Amino acid sequence: MILFAVAGHTFAIAASAVEEIRSLDGMQPLSGSLVAPRSKKFRYVLERGQRTCFVLDAAAHFRLAGSKPSRLLLLRNVPAGVLVDSIDRMAEIAAVKPLPRAFHGDERCWYRGLALIGERAVPVVDPAAFLSKPDLAMLRAGALRRVQEASA
Repeated sequence: MILFAVAGHTFAIAASAVEEIRSLDGMQPLSGSLVAPRSKKFRYVLERGQRTCFVLDAAAHFRLAGSKPSRLLLLRNVPAGVLVDSIDRMAEIAAVKPLPRAFHGDERCWYRGLALIGERAVPVVDPAAFLSKPDLAMLRAGALRRVQEASA
């Protein structure tokens, strides 16, 4: 697992779900007119060869305030990157425990479960929750419009 921080909170994500951890260089702002209001968590786009990655703010996704992103997690098999404040470390875990009933609503979609790391219970993020199919369709349509407007 890769442990990362957002707004003072620690999260874990499977190392196999992350293609690369990088700086914020190369990101381009995503035009607000191309993004539906419900998806304001998407702020940037990163072009990498033939691949377009839509970059979202993890603090906006998790509804946390006070974030200062300094790293970008590029996800594997998902055209998305996630802005995080910092990378804590890598950790090996024995198992992911089911979420307690106290987790409800969107939280049940965001997390695969909890990992016990030392004395702490850390939420394990479901990478598929960062970019839903409707969000991806909306972002791809917006990117296509941006390309068409640029070539017109």
